[in-house]
Amino acid sequence: MRLKDKVIIVTGSTNGIGRAIVEACVAEGARTLVHGLERAEGEALVAQLGGKAALHIDDLLDPAAPARIVAAAFKAFGRIDGLVNNAAIVPRTTLATTTVESFERAMTINVRAPLFLIQAAWPHLKASEGSVLNIGSINALSGEATFVDYSLSKGAMQTLSRNLANAHGTDKVRFNHLNVGWVLTPREQAAQVAQGQPPDWADKVPPLYAPSGRLIMPPAIAAAAVYWLGDESRPITGSVVELEQFSVYGRNPVKA
Repeated sequence: MRLKDKVIIVTGSTNGIGRAIVEACVAEGARTLVHGLERAEGEALVAQLGGKAALHIDDLLDPAAPARIVAAAFKAFGRIDGLVNNAAIVPRTTLATTTVESFERAMTINVRAPLFLIQAAWPHLKASEGSVLNIGSINALSGEATFVDYSLSKGAMQTLSRNLANAHGTDKVRFNHLNVGWVLTPREQAAQVAQGQPPDWADKVPPLYAPSGRLIMPPAIAAAAVYWLGDESRPITGSVVELEQFSVYGRNPVKA
């Protein structure tokens, strides 16, 4: 098993990509702290995973949440080997529609919380020579016009990953970063329908966005996460990896 006996915190893991990461980690021998806001979904997931998972409900808007999350993981399992900063909000805002409140909320959840989760977990991660994996977005590279707050926050998160990798390489704690593309999660499905798309919209995504004929599914991201959390990727740190169906750099959409 690739993560045997490791303890890993995964934020935003009661559904979507985070849930897939938790399930993949447990399948590879890890114990996990499931975090989120959806208690019923979290309890169902923990029950499914048996004694390999514990649940902690907390709101990352609260500055004290990172310390509580880390304390819950250590109380449940006695050590911490990995931290996956997956929780995020995806406000659909433009230059015209963004507000101070929207911007600050995105930066709080998508950047401040990951930074202070790492700070709170640092003594445990240093003791275990652990791994931090930040789940970013290809929007960090420039972003879409309708994702201005989100894109800015993911750009900051990418800088966080590289900064800490450079600053703490000699501490033997690794920091790596996944910039994921368009992933079909339950929330994305609901968001698209709320914006007027038909329920089967995901079956008709144009090749411009899904050359393979379908969107990326959460288990594909989870499989990559297992590699970066495990010892087989050691000693690599500071990597930013784009997980998308097409080349983000130098892409000509006309030829998609």
